Amino acid sequence: YLKISKLALAFAIIHSKPPGKSSREYTEYLAKTVSEQDFGWKWKVEVLEAEVLRLQQELLLNRISPRFCLENRKQDTSAETLLGQESINPTSYSSQLEDSGCDVCNDSAFDSFGIASDFHQSEHNANTSKHWLERVPPLSLCHSSKEQSLTAPVQFLQRLLEIRKLSEGGILQADFSELENDSFTIWNSVSQLLDGLTVFYNSPKFPAPSFLTEGVSVLISLITDTKLSNHVMKKCFKKMEEFKKNLIQIILRNKSVNRFQALHSVSQTLGLLGRNNILRNSLISLLLSEVRQFAEQLLQAHQVQSVYDITQYENIFLLCMILEQLLQNETQESNVSSSDYGGEEKTKFLKNLDQIILHLSDEFPLFSLYLWRVSVLLNSGQMQ
Repeated sequence: YLKISKLALAFAIIHSKPPGKSSREYTEYLAKTVSEQDFGWKWKVEVLEAEVLRLQQELLLNRISPRFCLENRKQDTSAETLLGQESINPTSYSSQLEDSGCDVCNDSAFDSFGIASDFHQSEHNANTSKHWLERVPPLSLCHSSKEQSLTAPVQFLQRLLEIRKLSEGGILQADFSELENDSFTIWNSVSQLLDGLTVFYNSPKFPAPSFLTEGVSVLISLITDTKLSNHVMKKCFKKMEEFKKNLIQIILRNKSVNRFQALHSVSQTLGLLGRNNILRNSLISLLLSEVRQFAEQLLQAHQVQSVYDITQYENIFLLCMILEQLLQNETQESNVSSSDYGGEEKTKFLKNLDQIILHLSDEFPLFSLYLWRVSVLLNSGQMQ
């Protein structure tokens, strides 16, 4: 039946082809037309899916705190005006996003690539929170460009964080148990945020766009919030693990000449993720594995006098620095039990490490020093 159908299609194309065109050219034209139609339908589906998610986000926020959504609905008229201005001046909304009024971190200073120097959470007073309620844009105001991969989930998660702070201050009544009943919305929102961050870290721009710094700030605030973190981690742990692995590979595989500023920013984000106790142990294991594998490959290349990847050698130091920082934080936080972190990877890393350092110390003294410093931290009181 399939052969007969293909043959019938071929005859139909030959008989219907316009004069002056060969059968091959007409076939390619038809294939291009069909593919464009398919792309149009795919785009429409993506738009509808985004709209469905936006409505689900609004519904979830309304279930958590109806009063919060009621306050924001009063601003719909001004929001429509803002949307009209956005179509005339696309930069107007980006400036508002840059200062959303949702102060999700204690120190908003960002480095040259936009990673916050400190993400300790700050307390909002009642006046600041009420002012934010008056000027927050509705969830429907999203860029139609690729920026939407970050702006859409960032807006939703910002609102979630703001409800959390307002409820903590006694200004709003909120029921966060609703997060347990709607795992898809929170998972999808966090997933979009992580995917969007990965895209921009893979192709960084300078200076960093405001929506990128906003996305990192919201992510760190979300996973460090004592109440929301448990809900997020329960549903998005695997996605967070994938995100960490992607960031590590971005650091290791980047071969561009002017890569160090971008890679430094990625390493800072990894360090900030490591402040979460749940993510820290798995991140240490991932870093131990990558550093150990590279050390073994470098030793093998050194012994047979073969070439090694100099770019990866330069990049591995960023992972070593992140690893050392996380291990130092572990030893300083006496209230956190860390006897099981690293697990099997810790054992593999320490095995034959002295021999590796001995053979590499003459040719690669700096890398050997980092290996030694990491081993000292790992063995420090057996991490209690």
